[in-house]
Amino acid sequence: MLSGRLCFPSCGGDNADDAETQSVGKAAVKPVSPGLGLLYSLLASVFFSVASLLVKKIEGIHAVEISAIRCFFQMLFVIPAMIYYKTGFLGPHGMRIFLFLRGVLGSSAMILLYYAVLQMPLADATVIMFSNPVFTALLAWIFLKERCTIWDAVFTISTLTGVVLIAKPPFLFGENLSGIEGDYTNHIKGTVAAFTGAVGAACAMVILRKMGRSVHHYLSVWYYAVLGFVECIIILLIMHEWTLPSCGLDRAILMAIGILGIGGQTFLTKALQIEKAGPVALMRTMDVVLAFVLQFLFLNRMPTWWSIGGALCVISSTSGVALRKWYSNSRLNN
Repeated sequence: MLSGRLCFPSCGGDNADDAETQSVGKAAVKPVSPGLGLLYSLLASVFFSVASLLVKKIEGIHAVEISAIRCFFQMLFVIPAMIYYKTGFLGPHGMRIFLFLRGVLGSSAMILLYYAVLQMPLADATVIMFSNPVFTALLAWIFLKERCTIWDAVFTISTLTGVVLIAKPPFLFGENLSGIEGDYTNHIKGTVAAFTGAVGAACAMVILRKMGRSVHHYLSVWYYAVLGFVECIIILLIMHEWTLPSCGLDRAILMAIGILGIGGQTFLTKALQIEKAGPVALMRTMDVVLAFVLQFLFLNRMPTWWSIGGALCVISSTSGVALRKWYSNSRLNN
């Protein structure tokens, strides 16, 4: 959806968000070999999904602290690239406010996603966060005056229906609920966090579209990492939640989450460089499939039919947005 390209966030926050920024400013390049771009997209989905699984497996670490570690590793990896491309660290004067807002909104979406993963089933949190492209289209219509069709309204309603099926409000589903982790209070907290994160990621995408190609994509990633790290440190100081893991395995998991996030971003960026964004966006629906598979294999949790129904609603909506944009762009190019 950026300059004729449609980019979807991963569930790792990353879903909100930060991998798409690396595709901004890249010119369309023909595939080097058939299917290579789709393979890169699949690998990105695997990396992001495994990172979310590790967030679920780690114990005694707050979601904000996990996010801080992720942002720290991202800063370490992006600094050499910025020096190589001579992008500077502040960006064009007129675009700094947009870079600031993008960084705050994108990193907030990541924090909310990780919080949701810790409060509710992994697949449910992934599905809700994956709904952000639908909200991106709606917000672009409101703030950027982009064209909105009846299909956008249908996709939005379908997405909201999927979120309701996953949230399972008692006034619709009764008091005896199945398929939730812990009590319903934590489940609804996770639902609200994932939904808010999806809207936040959509806002970040609209800001990226506003900036267009006037800002180097590494600058967007830099602002995301720095502001996210500062935001996490402030929250942790206020909450007094900062604790180093006592177990060496947990420390290794934290490092793995950061490295997997960077790897996922790299593969997604390469996919968008050599493949049209429409097929890549459709391949990214594997995030949801992988979330259900990993949840079953490693967390020993079977999804409910309501969760599967909600996932189908969201996947059909996001796929519809991708296909509609892909078709529209193909007509314009022809």
